[in-house]
Amino acid sequence: MKFKQTLLASTIVAGLMPFGAVVAQDGSQVNVVCVVSEWCDAMKAPFEAATGYRMEYLNLRSNESLVRLRAESSNPTFDVFYGGTGDPHLVGFNEGVTEFYRPANYEELNEQFRNAIGETYLPLYANPIALVVNPQVLEDAGAPMPESWADLTNPAYRGLMGMADPNSSGTAYTVIATLVQLLGEEEAFELLAGMHQNMAEYTQSGSGSLGPVGQGELGIGVIFMAGAVRDKAMGFPIEIIVPSDGTGYEIGGISLVANGPNPDGGKAFIEFALSVEGQELGNVAEQLQIKANVNATQAEGTPDLSAINVIDYDFATYGDPELQGRLIARWTNEIFPVPRR
Repeated sequence: MKFKQTLLASTIVAGLMPFGAVVAQDGSQVNVVCVVSEWCDAMKAPFEAATGYRMEYLNLRSNESLVRLRAESSNPTFDVFYGGTGDPHLVGFNEGVTEFYRPANYEELNEQFRNAIGETYLPLYANPIALVVNPQVLEDAGAPMPESWADLTNPAYRGLMGMADPNSSGTAYTVIATLVQLLGEEEAFELLAGMHQNMAEYTQSGSGSLGPVGQGELGIGVIFMAGAVRDKAMGFPIEIIVPSDGTGYEIGGISLVANGPNPDGGKAFIEFALSVEGQELGNVAEQLQIKANVNATQAEGTPDLSAINVIDYDFATYGDPELQGRLIARWTNEIFPVPRR
């Protein structure tokens, strides 16, 4: 199977696609740009029943969502930015595209998550970066199981790896930011260059390499852990490895869009999404991220952040629009175009 590589231009085009839903003029409709479509599907009927609002959503990736919200900031069509990595939520807040809204149950949200991001956006869930591995694929290729980030530059993995494109995916940006914090920028980009030589694909979605690894088309994917935990429980022949030198994590977010068409409806959606019911609907949708509401039941198999070697991820610094833009542009200009031997 030949995989399509995602370019910056395609991200911009996707971000500017028209929103199919018609914005209701009577304030009865809430429009959501949604990164986690399965969770939004599960939320729709219960939210409508609980509040009387109608919910419409458009599914885009994390960074695509930010592109879309920026493009229409003078005349927003969305009320809420739901899900995805925290970095675009921070960028959106810093640029005035979104605004902080404090829900009634703010104190029920995980204190560690709240302290990490401050009053910029609201924590929806957390999820660490991991390596998902198909041991049989690696064995057939005579390649060892990886243990650290540096191992991913091993030529034995040539053509066996997959990761997302940071131009569309917050997952991939989290990987870049993690490596820069672990190693310093220059050494991190040397490592990314070595990883690039082993890549069979860059996907649009952060979880895009998970299926190919589970199906034996790839040997290693660099993704967030929760999806891999779910697929392993479903019987896919994969193993999950946290790099021995530490890993980053996301605090996935929810934000109120600044000057959206229905701010009251947007606030009602946020209140519902962060309630115990809204959070536990993620379990119904088989979303195994660590739920932010401490009173919500965590699904069986949900990662335990306290048991994982996570770095002290600097959300404020790496959510800065200028730094994020510069790091993604550097990857796009220096890493992506280099021919893979």
